[in-house]
Amino acid sequence: MKRLLLVSIVAILTVFGLTGCSVAPGNPTVAHAQGPSTTPKNPPAAAKNASAKKTMSAFRSEQELMAYLHELAEKQKHLSRAQYGAGGDMAKLAAPAPMQAMASKSASGAKDEESVTNVQQAGVDEGGIVKVHGNHLVVLRRGRLFTVAIGDGALNPGSSINAFGPDIDPSGTWYDEMLVSDDTVAVIGYSYQRGGTEVGLFGIDDAGKLTYRSTYHLRSNDYYSSRNYASRLIGSKLIFYSPLYLYPGAQDPYASFPAVRKWHKGATASEFHRIVSASQVYKPAQSLDSNYGLALHTVTVCDLAHEDFDCKATSVLGPPGRVFYVSQDSVYIWMNSWMRDNNKMREQSVVYRMPLDGSDSAPTALRVSGSPVDQFSFLESNDHHLNVLVRSDTSGDGMWGAEVAAGDVALMRVPLDSFSDGSEAVPSSRYRPLPKPNGDTFQNRFVGDYLLYGTGNGWGYQQKTYRNSLYALRWAGGGDVHELSLFHGVDRIEQLGSDAVVVGTDGQDLHFTAVRLGKWPAIADVYTRKGASQGELRSHGFFYKPDGKQSGMLGLPISQPGRPGYRNLFDTSAAVLFLKNDSLHFREVGELEAQSEKAIDDGCRASCVDWYGNARPLFVHGRVIALLGYELVEGTVSNGRIHEMRRVNYAPQKLEASR
Repeated sequence: MKRLLLVSIVAILTVFGLTGCSVAPGNPTVAHAQGPSTTPKNPPAAAKNASAKKTMSAFRSEQELMAYLHELAEKQKHLSRAQYGAGGDMAKLAAPAPMQAMASKSASGAKDEESVTNVQQAGVDEGGIVKVHGNHLVVLRRGRLFTVAIGDGALNPGSSINAFGPDIDPSGTWYDEMLVSDDTVAVIGYSYQRGGTEVGLFGIDDAGKLTYRSTYHLRSNDYYSSRNYASRLIGSKLIFYSPLYLYPGAQDPYASFPAVRKWHKGATASEFHRIVSASQVYKPAQSLDSNYGLALHTVTVCDLAHEDFDCKATSVLGPPGRVFYVSQDSVYIWMNSWMRDNNKMREQSVVYRMPLDGSDSAPTALRVSGSPVDQFSFLESNDHHLNVLVRSDTSGDGMWGAEVAAGDVALMRVPLDSFSDGSEAVPSSRYRPLPKPNGDTFQNRFVGDYLLYGTGNGWGYQQKTYRNSLYALRWAGGGDVHELSLFHGVDRIEQLGSDAVVVGTDGQDLHFTAVRLGKWPAIADVYTRKGASQGELRSHGFFYKPDGKQSGMLGLPISQPGRPGYRNLFDTSAAVLFLKNDSLHFREVGELEAQSEKAIDDGCRASCVDWYGNARPLFVHGRVIALLGYELVEGTVSNGRIHEMRRVNYAPQKLEASR
């Protein structure tokens, strides 16, 4: 749980300081990477013809689902007796975290707002801490929502409101992500006190005034990931993922099934109603081994154009480890086991594809090997393939899992029409072994026709780096793997149009390496910012605003040299650095600095750690603005340099810390 970090910062340093360790190793069957090989241009006959139209099966009745759960419970009991004796209770290992409750117009009708979010997939917005609504910025910070007017050249604080309902005790709740659709602001959070995902809905008008509408609770375990985001928005459709670890041996297994209630003062657990019936719970044709844990992985889609929180949910049964990825057409959930058996990982990885075509199409699945590191390991490409970089020793991106991925590396590439009912396994010919990088914190990204990956520093203390490698594979044509030598770690990989920039530290300075991705990859330029480190590790901390085919400006929060990565949770960045890109040659434009000495006590009641960051470069309405904690600093560019024009502090007045 996220609050563990608050209990002991030493625990974090221990986790992120480990070398070559992982939380729970993944599948060992990924082939050892000895170098490049050629990916078949055409899928094998088995992949092309094997039941392409088959889909996963849902349970036909509540009785069939209950019988299935009872069968799983009995298997767990037998294993427990065999391994732990008559008094053992192995099944308890799969029990969900304590929980009581939770809450939970078409795309063409949505407004075309200017994006300030560094998204992975065009057309798929991601939950973040700052969005644009007309002539206002909307900011989520430390349990509150704020608006700032930016129309007609303004920069003025506007409305503010708690990110929770007036009758809700926010203790033990983290308000993490926000999305804006037309006149609705949706805040996604997780409540340890109420035991599930909390969805708050707020109205916003053209004047930027915020009003509270309603709160819903949905049962779930904690969805947090140090890299991924739980929510997406396509048009007016809010899509969010939540896991529920299944305990078949419970007296009432349905008590932990996906359910929703609308919050009101005095709300009770009895007011939850299930949103996933037996006919909406799917399982693969291949039998699942529940002895080492199962989970209900639920994707909920809510149409924010309806004021009554009109939602549909679908659950799939699978192992508990997961990575969640959303394309414009589908939701993918890759699941793998958390546990070893006799020092070997149990073979139980599966990837599910859940269509977003507006129909009631059933999910499809494939049995797979290994696990992706994070959402950036995925690409649903225009040639109707799913491309996924996998490692053999990782358990997905839940909590801090992505930070400790290890093992062999391979690229899986499969046709979308090979997904079926889960009985088919991806053939070994569909995995291309790739070189295994040295180092611990793994980063990867699909950019154009290339897959880039390497290792860097991550959340721990920065390490001196004298030489590192960036690997580049032209996946689209089955080309060779190229190894580019860097003098810094690979801490961030970002798109610059059809090219890329790799950001990393050498332990003292921060480097920006431009990578040209043409017929072959090549380093085009390196800019070094002396005495600096990244101020943000989240993908949303970076933004690139093109102003031509080969030119634009990028922004990234920076901090003091050598600052441990985890400090971005508690401290704001020192500044946002801006670089001009001109045909992959970087020139410093300057920075907009924070004035942290002027910070005031905001009387924080909820979300008092910035798990999703607190600094962003904003390019909006033709203006350049730096979000730095509670400060918004605007700059103007003249003679190739940025100069501060004004700043505003939008922090709330001091609040009482108790109810």
